[in-house]
Amino acid sequence: MTAARQSDPFVRDLLGRGDYAIFSEIVAPQTCVLDLGCGDGELLSWLAENKDVDARGVEMDAAKVQKAIAKGVSCYQGNLEECLADYPDGAFDYVILSQTLQEVRRPLQVMNEMLRVGRRAIVAFPNFGHWRVRLAHLFTGRAPKTTRFPHEWYDSPNIHFFTVDDFEILAARENWTIEKRVFLDGNREVKMLPNLLAETAVYLVRRHA
Repeated sequence: MTAARQSDPFVRDLLGRGDYAIFSEIVAPQTCVLDLGCGDGELLSWLAENKDVDARGVEMDAAKVQKAIAKGVSCYQGNLEECLADYPDGAFDYVILSQTLQEVRRPLQVMNEMLRVGRRAIVAFPNFGHWRVRLAHLFTGRAPKTTRFPHEWYDSPNIHFFTVDDFEILAARENWTIEKRVFLDGNREVKMLPNLLAETAVYLVRRHA
């Protein structure tokens, strides 16, 4: 962590997102990167232009795939829970999954496949242990709704409501090595009590040697 990051609790935005800024710090230049659920390829395009990475993407939405291709990103339409089986072991330096782990049907399988095809996995997810989520559930007695999670229970894309502590326990059980963890509340970095105070968690993970 740089001296600037240590003295400044605020994390800059990249393309309007704090987690993207963290990704941009983690990804080394001239590496091979696969972004699962890459959207219109905005992050991959930035990484290719600014870090000279070999950028690949997978996206379900056909219109977004076309936009990614128009940006010069190598992207194809596919289901991220199925597409990883097509890649050989260690095909990428980094596999990125941002704000999607809570939406997939088999998150552990996805994580294990990411760590098979990638030397490292970068995963960002919303923390459902955040105090606003806890209060919303406590005081309404209903599925929590906040500014961060505005969906009704019946149309929410989120199907796994896990927390920072849940992910840490899973990583320990699976014997993953966590090389970096960054916690955000908005664009402020959280240093204490992340399971309570962080809205978003970002992890850099690899298999134990």
